[in-house]
Amino acid sequence: MTVKARNKTLEIGLLWHTFSHGNLGVDALARGHANLLRRAAQKVGVDAHFTSLGAGQNHRAELPSDVTNGPEPQLKQLMKGNFGFLDAVRSCDVIFDIGEGDSFTDIYGVRRFARLAGTKLAALALAKPLILAPQTIGPFNNLVCRRTAIMVMRRATGVFTRDDLSSAFLSESGIANAAEFIDVAFAVPVVKQAKAADRLRVCLNVSGLLYNQGYTGKNELGMALDYASLTHSLIEGMSKRSGVEIHLLAHVSGSGGADDDAPVMHELKRRYPSAVTAPLFETAEQAKSYLSGMDFVVAGRMHACIGAFSAGVPVVPIAYSRKFNGLFNTLRYTHYIDGKVDNEDVALGKIMAAFDARDALALDVERGLTIADARLARYEDQLIQILTDASGTKSR
Repeated sequence: MTVKARNKTLEIGLLWHTFSHGNLGVDALARGHANLLRRAAQKVGVDAHFTSLGAGQNHRAELPSDVTNGPEPQLKQLMKGNFGFLDAVRSCDVIFDIGEGDSFTDIYGVRRFARLAGTKLAALALAKPLILAPQTIGPFNNLVCRRTAIMVMRRATGVFTRDDLSSAFLSESGIANAAEFIDVAFAVPVVKQAKAADRLRVCLNVSGLLYNQGYTGKNELGMALDYASLTHSLIEGMSKRSGVEIHLLAHVSGSGGADDDAPVMHELKRRYPSAVTAPLFETAEQAKSYLSGMDFVVAGRMHACIGAFSAGVPVVPIAYSRKFNGLFNTLRYTHYIDGKVDNEDVALGKIMAAFDARDALALDVERGLTIADARLARYEDQLIQILTDASGTKSR
């Protein structure tokens, strides 16, 4: 679908998108979504300029030429009438809010929910078209949070999900302006790497969040799985396989907290010196390209899973929330571990069986990518319509 050129520059706000974030999953969402929006803008015949309004900005990182970092959303400053943030929103023709993928919920606490909801309300108060880009939405266990979220979504121009569980929640809540697509990280580019001819590369994307039993160390994620013990057993078991080379990859780094993958990766390197440690990548594209050279991946971070999957590599995700289950069920890909149900023995058995059946997994990945590509194409058509409307109503 191509629309006649309008020769305009469209100012697009990317709320809760952050380029080169320490969590490469957040970076993947920003880069993948920007790629889709660029393609749509080209078909509409407008130039796109993006203002990133995300948290955790890396001001030393090199941004794409059409991206500017705007003020980070801060709840206290927003409540005080943070004119920097509000002015940035006011300057945009349309706002796309991706909620860092899965943060529009109250499971991370009421304060974080208020921060996410407050920025949406600011965009609506300034009469800006607000689109919730494909993301996991909910759950909302707090009644006030739930009612606030539903009110915001009913006022939004569009509410888009990436999985059937979120879509079911919207349907139950009477959100009519909704549609289901797929995670935009599938649109992150990849530079395919050659496989090794003399060995099998098995990459373990270690998760500090799971290894350290959550942010508090008290298993607030409700895992039945002892992830640390599974990780040790998996490395030891794979190391006994002939011709297998173990790679360790961190997808979240820099915070130094319990959520940081890098300290766990280095700890595992000390414990298993023969393992290969991947570089600490600055972008999701770099990590995805690295994963493309692997023969088999086990990942505790969802966007590391998506990186491997979208590069065509057999992968076993370690699911710790419904965002995993919903996404991979949508792709009809059943080869994942449910960390809330499976214990270490069950998980290890499933992973080893999947490794032995990796050719069959590769076929399932290929079929899943057909689904993902079709959903991305539908989303791009939706973007074309949104950008056409935004450029047609733009005032100069």
